[in-house]
Amino acid sequence: MVTMTIDGLTVQVPEGTTILEAAKTAHIRIPHLCYLKGINEIAACRVCCVEVEGERAMVTACNNPVKEGMVVHTNSPRARTTRRTNVELILSQHDCKCATCVRSGNCQLQAIANDLGILSLPYESQLPRGLRGAWTTTFPLYHDYNKCIKCMRCIQICDKVQSLSIWDLAGTGGRTTIDVSDNRVIKDSDCALCGQCITHCPVGGLRERDDTQRAFAALADPDKITVVQVAPAVRAAWGEAFGLKREEATMGRMAAALRRLGFQYVFDTNFAADLTIMEEGSEFLHRLQAGGLTRWPMFTSCCPGWVRFLKSQYPELTHQLSSAKSPQQMFGSVAKSWFAQTLGVAPEKIFCVSIMPCVAKKAESELPTMAVDGHPDVDLVLTTRELVRMLRADKLDPALLPEEEPDSPLGVHTGAGVIFGATGGVMEAALRTAAYVLTGKNPDPDAFAAVRTGPGLREAAFELAGIPVRCAVVSGLGSARKLIERLKAGKVHYDFVEVMACPGGCVGGGGQPISVEDEELYGVRGQRLYDLDRAEPIRFSHENPQVQALYRDFLGAPLSQKAEELLHTDHKAWEMPGQRQ
Repeated sequence: MVTMTIDGLTVQVPEGTTILEAAKTAHIRIPHLCYLKGINEIAACRVCCVEVEGERAMVTACNNPVKEGMVVHTNSPRARTTRRTNVELILSQHDCKCATCVRSGNCQLQAIANDLGILSLPYESQLPRGLRGAWTTTFPLYHDYNKCIKCMRCIQICDKVQSLSIWDLAGTGGRTTIDVSDNRVIKDSDCALCGQCITHCPVGGLRERDDTQRAFAALADPDKITVVQVAPAVRAAWGEAFGLKREEATMGRMAAALRRLGFQYVFDTNFAADLTIMEEGSEFLHRLQAGGLTRWPMFTSCCPGWVRFLKSQYPELTHQLSSAKSPQQMFGSVAKSWFAQTLGVAPEKIFCVSIMPCVAKKAESELPTMAVDGHPDVDLVLTTRELVRMLRADKLDPALLPEEEPDSPLGVHTGAGVIFGATGGVMEAALRTAAYVLTGKNPDPDAFAAVRTGPGLREAAFELAGIPVRCAVVSGLGSARKLIERLKAGKVHYDFVEVMACPGGCVGGGGQPISVEDEELYGVRGQRLYDLDRAEPIRFSHENPQVQALYRDFLGAPLSQKAEELLHTDHKAWEMPGQRQ
C-alpha cells in the first residue's frame, strides 16, 4: 500500500493507483474530460491537472500513479488557474451554441465550464470551416466537427472495444481533428453503427441522426395511422432521463406518454421477440437436426450492428446467420400485413415507428430487403434519446402519468421476450422453447441461466432430449472478432452463437441515455429485465396466446411459406460498403 496526502487528507491506496482514482477513495472529485478507465488514459484534455509538491510542472491525475509520501493539491491557486486556462483553450475550438446542442444539460464540458464560472473566452475562436466541417445528413450517425474536443475517446472505444478502427486523427498541430480513418467518408466505411462512440463522447461531437421532426410530421398527418413499438431494453433505461426509479419507469407509463404524443396504437416489441423465438428457434432445430452445424454454428441475426460487422469483416460466414428478421422488422411486417388486414386498411396507411436502444436499427429499417411488396416493414426508428427529447418537447412528465396497457392484439408478451434486451437473453429464450419442442415439456425457466453474461464471452453446453447443444454468447464486437478467429482456427466449436454488438447487449446500446458520470449501466439495466422476466406469469415464447393465434389464423406454422415471406430475409441480398468478396 502507498500512503499519500490529497488536499490535506491522508489516503492509503494500492501501489499503481492513479492520483485520480486515489482522490475518488477520499471522495475528492477531480474534473476530467478525456479519461475512460482502462480505455483512454492519455491525458489529452489536461483538465485533470493537479499540483504535486516537489514537481515543477503540473501533473495530470488520470495517468500518473501515486508515490509514497506524495502530497497533492487539487484546488490550489495554481491548479485552479491551470484548469481554467485548459478549459478556456478547449472552448476556443468548440462550438459553444449550447441552446441548439443535443447534449445541452448532459454535457461534461458544459458542466465543467459552468462550475468554473467561465462567462467569456479570452482566446480567439477557431472552428473548422467549409469542407472541413461538412458531414452527411443522411447517415444514421452524425459527427459534428465544430463540437469535437479531440479527446480521442471515440478512437479508443472503436479500436480497443469494437476492433473496427473507424476513427482516427487527421491533420497536425492546431488543425488536428478526428475524422473517419483512411481518408474515407462515413457512408463508405465499414462502420457497424453500434453507437458506442456516441455514448462515450463527453460532448455533442457525436450523435444519432435526429428523426424526431419526421415523427412529429407523421403524427400530424391525418392520412396516416401511426403505430409505435417499444423494444425491451428501452424500458430499462428511458426513465433515467426523468429521474425515475427503474421500477417506476414502466411500460404502462411509456404507453401513456406515447399516446399523449399522439400515437394511435402502442405496441410492445416483446411480442415480436416471442415471434422471433418461434422462427429462429425452429430454424436452429432444423439446421441442427439436418446436420448443417457440423462445421459452423448458426449465428443470431437480431442485432443489426453485429450483422453489419459480420458482412464487412467475415462475409464468407453470412450464410451462417439466422434468416429470421429482427423483432423490430418482424413487428413491422406483421403490422403492415395482418394488423392492416384486421383494421381493413391498405398497408401504406400504416406508419410504423420503432423506439429502439440502437443506432444501427435506423440503417436496418432502410435496407431494401426489409420490405414486403415495396412497403418498408418499419417507416421510422427513434432511439431512446430521441423519445426523451420528444417527451420533453411536449412537456410530458412520465412520473405524473397514470399507467396504461399497450394495445392488443400485438401487445401480449412473455418473460422470454423481455430478456431479449440483455446479452444472453435471445439464447436463453430460444433454448427454453427448443427444449419444449424436443421434449414436449417446459423446462425450468431458469435452466439456461448459465448463458447470461456481461461484456465478453460466455460458453455453455446443454443436453436437450439427449442432443448435446454447445452454445456461446458474446457481446462487444472486439470479443466477437476473437470468437470468430477461434472458430476459424478450429480451436472451438459451437452449435448456436448469440452476438450483440454493444457490450452488455441492447441495454448498453448506442441509442440509450448517456451517463454524464461515465457510468456503465448495462449491468443494472439488464438486471431490471431479468427481474421483469421472473415477474411474468408466462415465461415461454411458445405459450404467448397472441403468438399462437397469429400462427393459427394467419401464418400457419413456424417456417411456413407465409412466415418465410413475412418474417425472414436474405442477408446476402445487400452489401456493406467495401465488403470483401
